[in-house]
Amino acid sequence: MVHAVQENRATVIHPTAIVAPEAQIGRGVSIGPWCTVGPHVVIEDNAELISHVVVDGHTRLGAGSRYFPFCTIGMAPQDLKYKGEPTRCEVGARTVVREHVTIHRGTASGSGLTHVGDDVLIMANAHVAHDCWLGNRVIIVNNVVMGGHVVIDDDARIMGSAAIHQFVRIGHAALVGGVAGVEADVIPYGSVLGNRARLVSLHWIWLRRNGVQSAEIHRMRKAYFTLYPKVDEEGTFATRLEAVRRDFGADPRIKEILAFIDAPSRRGLVRIARGDYSTAETEGA
Repeated sequence: MVHAVQENRATVIHPTAIVAPEAQIGRGVSIGPWCTVGPHVVIEDNAELISHVVVDGHTRLGAGSRYFPFCTIGMAPQDLKYKGEPTRCEVGARTVVREHVTIHRGTASGSGLTHVGDDVLIMANAHVAHDCWLGNRVIIVNNVVMGGHVVIDDDARIMGSAAIHQFVRIGHAALVGGVAGVEADVIPYGSVLGNRARLVSLHWIWLRRNGVQSAEIHRMRKAYFTLYPKVDEEGTFATRLEAVRRDFGADPRIKEILAFIDAPSRRGLVRIARGDYSTAETEGA
């Protein structure tokens, strides 16, 4: 996913590219055939626009980031309230944006900024709407669409053709399954499937691959099933939440989940799935 940056190379702008004289172009930047770069754009060192890329608005492209043909970055948002205000868009270092991706700038009625973090991979045909905030090392698979003001925390994985409702929050290292329709918040390390998306487990594969020890995973499993028991009649959610806070609140990852639940939300939390999701629970689907 991470593009190896060749240091100290010469800046190259193809003769067919249209680059505004006011644009700020760093060292070692490559701007390929038929690209268009607007006057308020900043392109940091060693970034690469392969061909037919359009970058507009008050947009900053991070060092070593790469942009594939027919993607557009920093164009005006699809918001009828937008009246041309000088809002911003920024993409982090070493991020890769594949073919036909659209990343729109923010709105004056929102945060005014659309942000994509470092080491992100956004695959073909995905759409990042106005005022979205994507953290670091996020992976967005083909054909994912998101409404405005979506927040996706570090290390989250959004699988192909998922649709995320505006103002939804996706927690740290969460997994959204393919073709899921997500209309509410997904807790950190949560794994959701379906249309409409339902919580089926924690993201066990990510936890194991990132060095979380078995003892901690066991505690997280106990906390998860305390909060989301298989039988819905086992007390109210508020009662279960306090039990998790009391019994597992000292664990840093559980504390992260509790803080996410306690934070203000426009959409509420994704509901728990009912039925047989044993494969998802054990394999982290």
